[in-house]
Amino acid sequence: MKAKKVAAVALTAAMTVSMAASVNVFAADGYDPADFKSDKDSSEWTIAVVTKDNTANWFKRMEVGVNEFGEETGINVIQKGPANADAASQVQVIDDMINQGVDALCVVPIDPGAIEASLKNAMDKGIVVVTHEASNQVNTLYDTEAFTAEDFGAALMDALAADMGEEGKYAEMVAYTTSTTHMEYANAEKKRQEEAYPNMELINDGAVPTCESEESIDTAYERAKEVLKANPDLKGFTGVASTDCPGIAKAVEELGLDVKVVGVGTPNEFKPYVESGTISTIKLWDPKDSGYIMCKVASMILGGETIEEGADLGLDGYNSITISEGDNKCIIGQADLTITKDNINDYDF
Repeated sequence: MKAKKVAAVALTAAMTVSMAASVNVFAADGYDPADFKSDKDSSEWTIAVVTKDNTANWFKRMEVGVNEFGEETGINVIQKGPANADAASQVQVIDDMINQGVDALCVVPIDPGAIEASLKNAMDKGIVVVTHEASNQVNTLYDTEAFTAEDFGAALMDALAADMGEEGKYAEMVAYTTSTTHMEYANAEKKRQEEAYPNMELINDGAVPTCESEESIDTAYERAKEVLKANPDLKGFTGVASTDCPGIAKAVEELGLDVKVVGVGTPNEFKPYVESGTISTIKLWDPKDSGYIMCKVASMILGGETIEEGADLGLDGYNSITISEGDNKCIIGQADLTITKDNINDYDF
């Protein structure tokens, strides 16, 4: 039976105090996935995936995985994104999905804090909530990640340091400072640099990040140009949103600079810059798999299945998951990819 909204339970005066205590414990401890088992046949379920921006190549790739899951299981799946990649627009899409009565919501938040109320509303209505790129999301049953942010950020810095000869000044770009994983990656980069590469220096007195792309290649390009012109001795630049490095690389090439660029994105979008040598290394995970895994986890919860440490979710990189508990329960895979000029033609997305 699906979880019921506690506030909707009719209480007698004698039960009020004890029930109030139960509500407080429930809110503090979170939601139990076992309470979200559906009493409907799986053919009647609808799982909605809400992205940051459905027009971005990253999320077009994610939709491939979402649709593959639907085709394999017969479960109805839909993917929606806001018209504008901002938190308020994403809240509206989430609320629309709730009002349509979907059985599960899988969300890639722009700003986890901005959607907490909507996600709590969804779970209070018995809707399964699963997130991705949101290790600090409170109102979710599970957050899914391809790897730990610390490991990924360190790997990005190792790649940049190798390109820079382990010395010189560098800059960091994220989409938004409210984007949890972006800030985790950027901070992990800086931590790794300080521990392993003392002759490198993050500009602007080490402030993380240097600038924001606002999930826009055009904005990334403009912000990168500003940074590059203001710092003529810059030797490296990282970007952790898929929109960042195409804009950074375009600015570097236009200005005729020798600045090393390492970041996250889709191979086809990066290919011209990898082939020209402006971008040497792409670090990423396959968003197709992330979309599939979110839907898989949501369907397991709807089906009353228990998700345990070491479980095999059926995709490479997720054959033996770990589960960490912090602000939420986070499912972590080992699904990182490294793409260079040597293997970029092996990936077509």
